[in-house]
Amino acid sequence: MTTYYTDEHEWISVEGGTATVGITDYAQAQLGDIVFVELPAPGSNVTKGGEAAVVESVKAASDVFAPISGTVSEVNGALEEDPALVNSAPETDGWFFKLSVADAAELEGLMNAAEYKTFCDGL
Repeated sequence: MTTYYTDEHEWISVEGGTATVGITDYAQAQLGDIVFVELPAPGSNVTKGGEAAVVESVKAASDVFAPISGTVSEVNGALEEDPALVNSAPETDGWFFKLSVADAAELEGLMNAAEYKTFCDGL
């Protein structure tokens, strides 16, 4: 399993032809207490860089963008019951959706963990 990061603070973990997407610990810390998450419909198609989900906190609402293109295969229903999972476990149990990878070449240009840390340190 390989994890990549975007400059919009999403993470994507790829295993085989399936990718899991969420927001990073940095993103959840900036947003504050998460109160609502709107997830994409299973079976819907997302496009790299396009809006895929919405996360709302006590501070603001923010779009979650698709790091790559694909078809949504599963959503994290636990977030509808407990959106605070995004705060407590943003890069594990607080994942947003899974998708079937349409084009693995779209992963090129995303950051690895060390590159993402350097990127955040510069913010």
